[in-house]
Amino acid sequence: MEISSGLRLSSHGLNREKNKENEGTDLGNLELETVVHDIRPDYHIHSMNALEILRETVRILRYNSTGFMAIVAVLICPVSAVVLSNVLVDQSLVKMLSLRLLLIAKSSGLPLKPFVKQSCQKLSEMAVSAAMCFPLFITLSLLSKAAIAHSVDCTYSRRKFDSSKFYVIITKIWKRIVFTYLWVCLVISGCLILFIVLLVVVSSMFLFMGFPPDLILYPAMVVGFLFSIILANAIIICSIAIVISVLEDVSGPQALLRSSSLISGQTQVGLLIFLGSTIGMAFVEGLFEHRVKTLSYGDGSSRIWEGPLLVLMYSFVVLIDSMMNAVFYFSCKSYRLESASAESEPALEASTVPSGSADVQ
Repeated sequence: MEISSGLRLSSHGLNREKNKENEGTDLGNLELETVVHDIRPDYHIHSMNALEILRETVRILRYNSTGFMAIVAVLICPVSAVVLSNVLVDQSLVKMLSLRLLLIAKSSGLPLKPFVKQSCQKLSEMAVSAAMCFPLFITLSLLSKAAIAHSVDCTYSRRKFDSSKFYVIITKIWKRIVFTYLWVCLVISGCLILFIVLLVVVSSMFLFMGFPPDLILYPAMVVGFLFSIILANAIIICSIAIVISVLEDVSGPQALLRSSSLISGQTQVGLLIFLGSTIGMAFVEGLFEHRVKTLSYGDGSSRIWEGPLLVLMYSFVVLIDSMMNAVFYFSCKSYRLESASAESEPALEASTVPSGSADVQ
C-alpha cells in the first residue's frame, strides 16, 4: 500500500516531516529524526473525538480498501457466519444454563417476568456461543484484529503492507497476542461472574428486608445498569490491550495496565466507539434473527441472498470496530504526548526567562 506525499489520511496530520524540517537542518539532525521516526514514539496525530476517529477510519479504509476487504473475506466473514447462525451452539446446553440462571434469580427474590426470562436466555446464549466459538475467536478473529492493527500502523508510518512480512511478524508476536487474549477472556468472564454474584447478593438482601419481588426488580435493574458501564469500560480496555500487544512489546496483564493508563482521559471517546459498534452489531443480529432464522418468502428463497448479505454487513461492522480501536490507540498516544508537553511547557518557559533577562543586561 503506497501512499504518495500528495495524499493525506487526516486533516490533523500524517504529514510528519512537513513542519519539522527547515532548509538549514544539518545532517546530524536528519539522522536523529530518522532514529525517532523508526522508534515511532509519535505519529503527530492530534487527539480526536469519536466522530473524527470514524472519519479517519473511513479515510484509511478508502486508501487500502483492497487489503481490508481481503481481511474481511478471508478472516472475518467465516467467523461472522458462524456467530450469526449459531450453528455451533448446542441448544440443550443453552436451555440447561438458562434454567439454572432462572432458579438463581427465583431463589434471590427476583420475579420471573418476561424481561428476566429473556435476559437469562440471552446471557445463556452468549456464554454457550463464546465457549463453542472459542477456537474461531482465538485463531481467525484474533488474526484479523492483528492484521487490521498492523495495516493501520503501516498506513501511519507510510509503509507498504506486505503479507509475507506480516506472516513473519505474526509468527514472532503470536504468543504474546494469544496470551493477552486469554487474559482478556479472563477479565470479561470475571466481570460477568461478579455481576451475577452482586445481583444475587443485592436481591437477597432486599428479600431479607421484606421487600416484595416486584420492588426487588428495581435495585436489580440499577445493578445491571452500573454493571453495563463497568463492562463497557472493561471491553474498551481489553480491545486496546489487543492492539497494544500487536504494536508494542508487552502482553498479558502489562498490556491491560498499559491500556488502562493510555485511555485515561479519553474514556468517553472509547465509550462512544463501543456504543456505536454494539448498536451496529445488535442491529444486524436482529435483522438476521428476523429475516433469516424466522421469516422467509414462500419456499425460503429469500434466505439465499439475505443471509450472505447480512453476514457481510456484520463483518463490515466488525472491521470498522477493529479499525476504530487501532485509530483510537494512536489518538490516545497523541493525547498523552500533548498532555506531557503541556505540563512541561511552563517549566521550559521559566528556564528561558532568566537567560533572556541576562541577555538584556
